[in-house]
Amino acid sequence: MNLFPLAILAVIALWFVRAKDQRQRIALLASHLGPHQIEKHMETLTQGYLRALGEADGQRRDQIFSMLQSTEQALAAQMRALAVDFAKVDAAHARVSRLPLYLPWLTRLLPAATFDMRQALVVHADGIGRMVEAVDLPARERAFTLSAELFLLQHTCHWFCKSRMVASARMLARHQTAYAQLVQSVSAPTRAAYQALVG
Repeated sequence: MNLFPLAILAVIALWFVRAKDQRQRIALLASHLGPHQIEKHMETLTQGYLRALGEADGQRRDQIFSMLQSTEQALAAQMRALAVDFAKVDAAHARVSRLPLYLPWLTRLLPAATFDMRQALVVHADGIGRMVEAVDLPARERAFTLSAELFLLQHTCHWFCKSRMVASARMLARHQTAYAQLVQSVSAPTRAAYQALVG
């Protein structure tokens, strides 16, 4: 008996199930992000930091950093609200596979090989909030670390929606930053909590 056609059908079925599951995850996260302006604030801050860090005039650089403070505070508040809101999601729908590739049903069949997106958002909200409040740090260091916190949040969201491998590839393509480098660039408390969660 030729098993090749059956194998092809199984792969096609798996692909469709995976695509449907990922669409549901994207829709779930989008429904919680929708009431907030987190993505808009992240874009404003990353562009503003790049502009400030590229500014030769120290006074002008400080002005740009100062203008971004209200956006930083708004982002921190909305991240805390997102974490509280997403905490209401059912545990089964908040599981994220630690494996590099996405396989349907794995989060239900092997919960020990997953982490909880609800807890991840708390880690990110705490990290962003901590850096927004760290006004005693030099502006350059603070902007660098807060940017890393934002990029790690972005990585986690892509990981939740697709897979760790896709999230890391997107981070490398968009920001020329490897995942390991990103984890090392966030604040020490964020790094410790994040690594304890995702393994």
